[in-house]
Amino acid sequence: MKKTLAFALLGIIGLSGCGSQSSVGTVAEAEEQITLRFAYASNSQPVIDAMNKFGELVEEKTDGSVTVKYFPDGQLGGERELIELTQSGAIDFTKVSASALESFSKVYSIFSVPYLFNDEQHFFNVMENEEIMQSIYESTSDLGFSGLTYYDSGQRSFYMVDGPIHTPDDLRGKKIRVMQSETAIRMVELLGGSPVPMGSDEVYTSLQSNLINGSENNEFVLYTAGHGGVAKYYSYDEHTRVPDIIIMNDAIKERLTAEQQQAIDEAAKESTVFEIEAFAQAIEEEKRLATEEYGVQFNEVDNAPFREAVAPLHDEFKNNPDFQALYQMIQEEGV
Repeated sequence: MKKTLAFALLGIIGLSGCGSQSSVGTVAEAEEQITLRFAYASNSQPVIDAMNKFGELVEEKTDGSVTVKYFPDGQLGGERELIELTQSGAIDFTKVSASALESFSKVYSIFSVPYLFNDEQHFFNVMENEEIMQSIYESTSDLGFSGLTYYDSGQRSFYMVDGPIHTPDDLRGKKIRVMQSETAIRMVELLGGSPVPMGSDEVYTSLQSNLINGSENNEFVLYTAGHGGVAKYYSYDEHTRVPDIIIMNDAIKERLTAEQQQAIDEAAKESTVFEIEAFAQAIEEEKRLATEEYGVQFNEVDNAPFREAVAPLHDEFKNNPDFQALYQMIQEEGV
């Protein structure tokens, strides 16, 4: 239903700014004005600002021959629908969690392995390693789209309605929302909780109605998304660092000139630099607002018992022939 509605909306609001895929090629060849379409779900302000910065940079670097038109806040569906719309060429770009890409390319599931990274610097070492990331970005090229760049989405920790999490035992029997990721589901199971996979747009009402006891995400869900109004206990177990990924329809990109393609690649990477700084600055403000407006309580966690509980997931990945080399490369970046 969401996908059908999205396609209907595409026609109503005139997303034919650059026409069909074939007309994009014609326009590019004629070096006329091209409007590319970027749709995304709800996001924190620094991520929104970075996506807008990307469009500004594209226009600047192409001397105005390429502009980007935005369709924000889930107008065209959730992350899975947006990936499918990008895949089909109905839109040209979207930004989604790497976890949402798992069902399109299993290689993205590596980012859902809990405690894959030793710390934030280890994460950035990996994300800036072209040898690692280019193969990941291109792993969906046979499906018609590829990754352009990543955005920092911070660490992910548990936040609960009824009380803080100190040890894995505090999760036992609790219904925890996770992203629609097999790895995230397995993580919560290993920690003793009952995983409930669902889209981000369903989390607030599910917390409010006690359908779930808690969830896991970065701090921006607390004030920006309002979850701190019902779940007031945020516990820093810091189990994952899952990047966001900007993806682009391959056929659209191939119909642009070489100079326009280069401009898009450069704009994407420069928007990442912008996003990382903006995200880091905004975290402290988010925590302040969550504390003052909702009374959210933050607590530190000794994550050693959590790491021990999820060790079987590491064993599964490092002993899997499909992941062994990638897992090892990632671990070496943390040395």
